[in-house]
Amino acid sequence: MKALAVMVLFLTSSLLGQDCVKNARGETVCGNGKTAAAANPNTGRGAVAQKNSNGVTTTQTTSGGKAKTKNGMGVAQGPNGKTCAKGKYEEGCTK
Repeated sequence: MKALAVMVLFLTSSLLGQDCVKNARGETVCGNGKTAAAANPNTGRGAVAQKNSNGVTTTQTTSGGKAKTKNGMGVAQGPNGKTCAKGKYEEGCTK
């Protein structure tokens, strides 16, 4: 619960001063080209994404998931420890 509160504070502070819009699903999405944040009012969950100078996007969710992607390929790790990868010629998950 404490981690969720810290993530909500982080999301709230990162949303201030950025261009924000509400999408068709009711989610508030904000971004400045390098950092983006999204919050879903229906579930109370959010996500923060940051792009580094190499073009790799790192996304962290409030439920504990984390992903690193570039050009449609990447690796994602769920809060349950399951890791999934998608490459040029193969994709799959491991526990």
